[in-house]
Amino acid sequence: MDSVVFKRFCAHAHQEAGIALGPSKEALLTARVGKRMRALGIDDERRYLDYLEADRTGEELVQFLDVISTNHTSFFREPDHFDLLRTLVDEWRRTDLRRLRIWCAASSSGEEPYSIVMTVLDVLQDPDIDFKLLATDISTRALTDARQGVYPIDQLTAIPRPFLERYFQRDESASDTYRVRDEVKQHVVFRRLNLAQPPFPMRGPLDVVFCRNVLIYFDLPVRQRLLAAISALLRPEGWLFLGHTESLTGITSGFRMARPSVFFLPSEGELPAEAGLLP
Repeated sequence: MDSVVFKRFCAHAHQEAGIALGPSKEALLTARVGKRMRALGIDDERRYLDYLEADRTGEELVQFLDVISTNHTSFFREPDHFDLLRTLVDEWRRTDLRRLRIWCAASSSGEEPYSIVMTVLDVLQDPDIDFKLLATDISTRALTDARQGVYPIDQLTAIPRPFLERYFQRDESASDTYRVRDEVKQHVVFRRLNLAQPPFPMRGPLDVVFCRNVLIYFDLPVRQRLLAAISALLRPEGWLFLGHTESLTGITSGFRMARPSVFFLPSEGELPAEAGLLP
């Protein structure tokens, strides 16, 4: 790819979605943009870039971000986070929990939000508790897959057998695929959201935010704005989960680290009671 064109693509991705693409991403960008060009019948990268920048409907931007976004995920990825979530929810349940709000900031194709919901439902065992999860992503393609909640059996190996039997059913269209049951889906609201453009339209207070494996795609100013927005939405003593390779280094925030990749928002500078449960 021509270096000038590559830099324009990088600038557009950063301006519109906060995605920071370095020189090492040129081959990846070339391959993924090529897929979109073939779909449109455009055979020149500069012509496609002109088309992308000239579009005022926003539709091509959505398509562009879809093809350059990485949506690698799996059920119960980084499983220690779900063990901790179980511990937290169980502690809250014992103190007369009536309402629970969780935000999964990068839902991808649904594996993470459904893993969260299954974990919470297994602990609550109480239909009267008002539990909702907001699952957002910038990729419309990923959100479509997530809403359908249909997965081939080879993607379900990390799901505990009791969860598979309780929260999934065989898909009628294919014997080797499973569908998430409605009792799980009813707790999830999927929405498209650009994390690089706060403030966000949802309201707090939130109890838990999963924002895992997202910060690595942003530069420091975008990370700072995103963490400030999350902090404003979380309740005092709310919890934030990042990916295992992520940290808040260089970011000014009110969060305190409970363990690597797990943070809480103290109410008065003290550890919340649940932090004493951490190993």
